Amino acid sequence: MTIVDTTTATLHWRPMTAADLAAVNAIAAAVHVDYPEDAAVFAERLALHPQGCYVLGATDSSDAGLAGYIISHPWRLGEPPALNALLGAVPSPASTYYIHDIALLPRARGSGATDAVLATLLPHAATIADNVSLVAVGGTVPFWRRHKFASRDSSALTRKLASYGTDASYMTRPLSADPAGASNVS
Repeated sequence: MTIVDTTTATLHWRPMTAADLAAVNAIAAAVHVDYPEDAAVFAERLALHPQGCYVLGATDSSDAGLAGYIISHPWRLGEPPALNALLGAVPSPASTYYIHDIALLPRARGSGATDAVLATLLPHAATIADNVSLVAVGGTVPFWRRHKFASRDSSALTRKLASYGTDASYMTRPLSADPAGASNVS
């Protein structure tokens, strides 16, 4: 899968490796303070579906370290995994492509990094399912709406989202009508 450069000259997305997991856990601890997850959760997601795991890093030898990551995998529509839970396996066939987590350090925010990784990830997701889903937390619903996601509410989802906090929203985006991804997102 081709990795799309961000709009900045110094950062780009590349496939995540096991060697990146310590940095990924540090970024998660810094960005998602209210949503802690064990290191084993990230390691398992990478092992189960490495095609959906990327890190954002410097393109030069500045040794600036990683600035973000995204973890995603095939899953079951309407059944988001509980926070900090191991999956055991990914379903085949899957009924959704699930974005487990995206985190960007402040230096990468506003750089176009999310647009770039979605432009790479959504075509991959479209080979697996006709939609993509996620749980928006920490007031990010408006951000995901700009990326064409819509909230899906039900009493069953409300119970499943309890571990994510009171503002959590399960969101989906169809892929069949727009498999190319996140271009022209405002």
